[in-house]
Amino acid sequence: MDLSLFFAGTAGSVPTARRGLPATLMRRGGDRLLFDCGEGTQRQLLRTVGLPDMQAVFLTHHHADHWLGLPGMLKSFELRDRQAPLTVYGPPGTVALMRAMRIVYGRLRYPFEVVDAVEYDGYEVAAFNVRHRGRAFGYAIVEEPRPGRFDAELATRLGVEFGPDFGRLQRGEVVNGVRPEQVVGPERPGRKLVLSGDTAPCEMLQVAAHEADVLVHEATFADEEHERALQTGHSTARQAAELAREADVRLLVLTHVSTRYAGGEIRDEARATFERTEVPRDFDSVEVPFVEKGEPELHRYDAERASA
Repeated sequence: MDLSLFFAGTAGSVPTARRGLPATLMRRGGDRLLFDCGEGTQRQLLRTVGLPDMQAVFLTHHHADHWLGLPGMLKSFELRDRQAPLTVYGPPGTVALMRAMRIVYGRLRYPFEVVDAVEYDGYEVAAFNVRHRGRAFGYAIVEEPRPGRFDAELATRLGVEFGPDFGRLQRGEVVNGVRPEQVVGPERPGRKLVLSGDTAPCEMLQVAAHEADVLVHEATFADEEHERALQTGHSTARQAAELAREADVRLLVLTHVSTRYAGGEIRDEARATFERTEVPRDFDSVEVPFVEKGEPELHRYDAERASA
């Protein structure tokens, strides 16, 4: 099943001519989950992948650059006669925030609710506390483990006929004296994506990101602004890279870049500590294959559009 992250906005605090405010769309099969919804998010999506009927929106915290695009998007869904339910998740206070914003988006005819935890078919989305100004969450998207590989050739040699008996073995039944563990390999891990939201370096994030396939970490500042990062509850590119190295992640993706940087200097600083680092621009995406099929890879939107 395909799994990817689409970066609709990668700026920090204020937009620039090239970067919109924070918003990341997770795509897994037919599921669409949006993490943060900065001002202008729906237009960023409409310009590129379209505005999908996403199942849920996850807010990392309540600073305006991370949610101000949500009321308008809710209203747009209403105006286009959305029928599918939509759920918003976030830190404590999200219910009160959405209640206050009701004056903006009005009455919604589609099912809409604000709740605290979620589990989907085949994976779960877990919130964890990070260290920012006020209560803030990061999110981990964790797939269920996959069954081990079935060795059809070995099963045949052991006298199991092709057909329903193969399925019985894979469901854990003994067939003609052949036990499942003889022909089915060890359980294989699913994939894990971790999004930090806004945060200073913290142990909870490092634990959550342990052996993640992709860690999307904020890098608001370069290391020269270390003190500024400490004062504002943000991270430097070097700090994010150090955490990625300690957590043994497969790919580090840096977002929430301050307007003072173009992006290349943030990437280079991080790569000096953790080589597998990318800094996406708006509309870029990261494809996340299973570990046996290759490494997570950044796809540049401009390059793919030029080759289309």
